[in-house]
Amino acid sequence: MADKAEIMLEIKGLDISFRSAGEMFHSIRGVNLVLRRGETLAIVGESGSGKSVTMKAAMGILPDNARINAGSILYRPEPGSEPVDLLKASPKWLRDNIRGKSIAMVFQDPMTSLNPTMTIGNQLIAAIRAHEKVSRKEAADRAVTLLEEVGITEPERRMRQYPHEFSGGMRQRIVIAIALSCNPSLLICDEPTTALDVTIQDRILELIVSLQQKRSLSVIYITHNLGVVARVADYVNVMYAGKIIETGTIFDVFYDPRHPYTWGLLSAIPDDASGEELYSIPGTPPVLSKEPAGDAFAPRNPYALEIDFKEEPPMFRVSETHYAATWLLDERAPKVERPKALNDRIEKMKKEAAEYVR
Repeated sequence: MADKAEIMLEIKGLDISFRSAGEMFHSIRGVNLVLRRGETLAIVGESGSGKSVTMKAAMGILPDNARINAGSILYRPEPGSEPVDLLKASPKWLRDNIRGKSIAMVFQDPMTSLNPTMTIGNQLIAAIRAHEKVSRKEAADRAVTLLEEVGITEPERRMRQYPHEFSGGMRQRIVIAIALSCNPSLLICDEPTTALDVTIQDRILELIVSLQQKRSLSVIYITHNLGVVARVADYVNVMYAGKIIETGTIFDVFYDPRHPYTWGLLSAIPDDASGEELYSIPGTPPVLSKEPAGDAFAPRNPYALEIDFKEEPPMFRVSETHYAATWLLDERAPKVERPKALNDRIEKMKKEAAEYVR
């Protein structure tokens, strides 16, 4: 973990609404987030919690019906450089200097990122030449090297092929190659393995981790899969209804979770060895066309207090690295223990981790 490294990306009070069917949906409600250079940060939560929207705001690729109400996204492209507020930058500056160059993004479905009418080689060459003044031959040579780097065999021949001629896992490798084509400092991976089978998922994760180490990348994973998070992250931000509701190191969040929503997410991780029925969090996330009263998770929270339905909780400090927005951490709150099944699962995770380290 890069505890004392320079802050690379800092999101402060990000607030975003969307207009849809004549209504305004308050999708991002004051997000605060810090990524230090060299870190791997995971943003987790159910679909619709605001994970992808937050990072798309940093990339400058929000749809036309989005409205940024408040906040800043401060980014340092190079070590020691002055931070730039990406929300105040012009679309042209973002396109020329940030998107695809300094910050690159890998999306969930590689077929939505690849042009089916262009060869893989032409797509890589176009990505390189869009940001760098190099000849087509130089770009083609770099493209071949990139394909080799992401594990594509016979790269010269593959350059002449089209996306439909590749498997899902190979297409995702190609998308990663395109993302790395201009040597970004920050790689954002938005559910990079969801569309792949389990075996291929593992290989793609191993590839991203190895590339991160080789290229000294900072990485942000957007995912609902806590199994992925456990394998790759240094720090975790748990999102719910457009807010970060728990943040900490991977050990803080997995071994000492404090928010009942995090308890539910951890309890819902499949465990074939237990033989027990898979836990699911009751209810559904709120529709954010109306501002939730109090804590947005309260209607689904079996441990909710009376105040949860009236007043939104602040971020309570658990430790120097660990914070959670739940009234259960207020000194006046009654003592509530984590579910025994979750505690048993945490102890099992600790034992498995200790055995893995040995």
